[in-house]
Amino acid sequence: MEADQARPTLVGTKIILGVTGSIAAYKAVGLLRALVREGGTVQVVMTHAATKFVAPLTFEVLSGCPVSTDLFEAHHEMKHLSMPEQADLIVVAPATANFLAKAAAGLADDLLSTMVLTARCPLLIAPAMDGGMWEHRAVAHNVQTLRTRRVVVLDPDEGPLASGRFGQGRLADESRILEAIQTALGPRHDWRGHRILVSAGPTQEPIDPVRFISNRSSGKMGYALAEAARARGARVTLVTGPTALPIPAGVEVVGVETAEEMSKALCTRLSWSTVVIMAAAVADYRPAQAAAHKIKKQGQGDQTLRLEPTRDILGALSAQRTNQLLIGFAAETQDLIAHATDKLSAKGLDLIVANDVTRAGAGFGSDQNAVTVIDRQGRIIEFPLMAKRQLADEILNVARTLISPRGARTGLRTE
Repeated sequence: MEADQARPTLVGTKIILGVTGSIAAYKAVGLLRALVREGGTVQVVMTHAATKFVAPLTFEVLSGCPVSTDLFEAHHEMKHLSMPEQADLIVVAPATANFLAKAAAGLADDLLSTMVLTARCPLLIAPAMDGGMWEHRAVAHNVQTLRTRRVVVLDPDEGPLASGRFGQGRLADESRILEAIQTALGPRHDWRGHRILVSAGPTQEPIDPVRFISNRSSGKMGYALAEAARARGARVTLVTGPTALPIPAGVEVVGVETAEEMSKALCTRLSWSTVVIMAAAVADYRPAQAAAHKIKKQGQGDQTLRLEPTRDILGALSAQRTNQLLIGFAAETQDLIAHATDKLSAKGLDLIVANDVTRAGAGFGSDQNAVTVIDRQGRIIEFPLMAKRQLADEILNVARTLISPRGARTGLRTE
């Protein structure tokens, strides 16, 4: 018997596909075919420059819909208003550096950029550019501006560019764009109305202006949780120590370095939040006195570094909270359940996520993790090794069971 074919994922959705003047415009043809194959109704809007690379007729034949290129064509139809009003999503792929600048600045000098300003549906942008433009500070600033407005901006792929150079600037792979579209149109918004405060990454405690004490945390689990919560409808603020990770789209990010800075950032935002997820690996100790200048090795002999404990951020959050759901993490090397249960109780947590950082293929730096989740009733749930982004959704699923329909954590203690 033949296997059942997967049901198209975009049936009933109306998508505007914007195409700008990039050499990668030909790749939009394949993306259009994929969207149609998934059951979407797609209307293509091209900039004047895009028509120099691909004829509008190509998109018109494949989409079955007229292609729009001019702000003033059929002006009585007010297409810059009517098309976005009917759309479930606008996708701009490829998007040039010029388009990013216009979108960030709110300029509207053609049909596509005007639609971006009038639209109330989600906007997803897949940039493509050459010659190191993606790393330019102006482009990076524009991307950050758009992301703070909850626009999904995909990072371009790295590889050979049209100029013959090698670098980051290739249009994201079609499958990655399609996955992002499906996520943006996803029906699950079970965290809508919640304000989730997430911490991530390590802290760095200075020894002198050059050296510091830190740990192996990459921040990947906290970033995955922030991304997952945002995708499921929550407003998310991510307080992060130094990492090399891209900023999740639509998430407010607060960068910190030390445990003291992280403590202040989290405590001042606690009253704003309904859920706190403390995924950061905060240093337990810091140098009691940081040297004002670099400590020289020559002629100094042995050095003794006196340490003092850092602030107990999780304990402080627990003591100050009202009815926020409080979730902690425990990175352990032995007696996982016992140590995690003790921390759950000592810190007054609602949920703790424990992982054995010595396990092969999991823990710090890895894209995967395996964890044990324990809630305040003592329920223990084990999750096998999986991608951290997938695991983030599983953790949110468990946390959601501890939230009452009215938004407060269930079993709220009264004084």
